[in-house]
Order: sequence, then C-alpha cells, then structure tokens
Amino acid sequence: MEAAIPLAFTAAWASGINPYLLVFLMGILGRVTDFNVPVAFERVDVLLVFGVLVVIDAIADKIMWLDSAWDVFNTAIRPIAGGVVALLIASPSVDLPSAVIAAGGGVVALITHVAKATTRLAVNTSPEPASNVVVSVAEDAAIVGVVITAIFNPWIAAAIAAVLFIAGGVFAIAVAGTARAAMRKRRQRKTQPTNQPKHPPISSGPESGSDE
Repeated sequence: MEAAIPLAFTAAWASGINPYLLVFLMGILGRVTDFNVPVAFERVDVLLVFGVLVVIDAIADKIMWLDSAWDVFNTAIRPIAGGVVALLIASPSVDLPSAVIAAGGGVVALITHVAKATTRLAVNTSPEPASNVVVSVAEDAAIVGVVITAIFNPWIAAAIAAVLFIAGGVFAIAVAGTARAAMRKRRQRKTQPTNQPKHPPISSGPESGSDE
C-alpha cells in the first residue's frame, strides 16, 4: 500500500490533464516492461479504445476554444478517472485505505483539471493558435516523462508531479483574471449584434426637412 501512494498520486495528477493518454501509456508500458500497472489497462480492447481517445484528445486539445469546450466535456470524466485509477493502483480490493486514496486521487485530478481549464481559457486570449499547440504538447510531454520516471522511482515521479501540480495551480490563479476577461469579451461579441438597432434613428436636423 505504501509503495502505491506515490504512483497513485502521479496517476491522479496525470488524469486531471489527460486520463486517456495516462491509461494508454500505462497499458503499453505494462505490456513491454515489468512496470506494475492494473491488469485491465493491458487488455487489447482497452488499449484500442483509449488509443482512439488519445487521438481525439490530441486534436481537440490543440484547437483554439475547442480545447476549452473539450475541458468542459471532461469536467466530470477527469476527476472520476483520477479516483478510479488511484483505486486500481492502490488495491484490487476496496478497503478503507484504498477508498481514501481513491478520494484523494479524485480531488487531485479535479484541482488539476480546473487549473488546466483556467490556463487554457487564458491562453485562448492570444490571437495566434501556436500557443495552444505548445501548451498541449508540453502537457502531454510532462505526463509521458513523469510516468516513465515512475517506472524507475515512483517517489521521484510523485515529487515531480507534486511540483507541477502546485505550479499549475499557482499559475491558474495568476491568470484567472485574464480567463474571466476573455469569457466576458466572448459573451459580449455574441450579444452585440442583437443590441444594435435594426433601423437608424430618424434625424431631427435640417436634413429631415421643416415647414416654413
């Protein structure tokens, strides 16, 4: 149980960013290495389904504003995935310590998801699409790097994940104002046409004519 705690935390953090890549990567590593992962992750059908989801996520996560819509869609999925993955890593049977780890995993994944979604809203204020691609690739690279590190030392991987977890939360708080401003501007652009008068006002000046 003690050895599972750092790996469960790492997996929960990764689930808050991209649970599909996490499960797919752990399943592949479980097949080709001695890395101890939940047996379900190594199944062919699971790998195929999550492989397709990885591709969908990779596309949606790199398109401006579509990435934020994708984050909204994943608001429930990522925290639940974090809890489930943490539970499967902690123990094949559900006991109190495993349940606590699962609950903690869900909280970590939820906070990470909120930080990711907030950061993406702020990034979307940039007029060019390259920043979305850079941030998305950086997120996926961080997951791959941390999970591979966990093969050799789960505690080091958990420490790296903890630093990224804290840094992501602090950065999200710092840019939260920018994200709110972006959403206000987006709502104003949607409502602006309806607020404009359908016909120009009738002028009361000399051009309108007067009786003498």
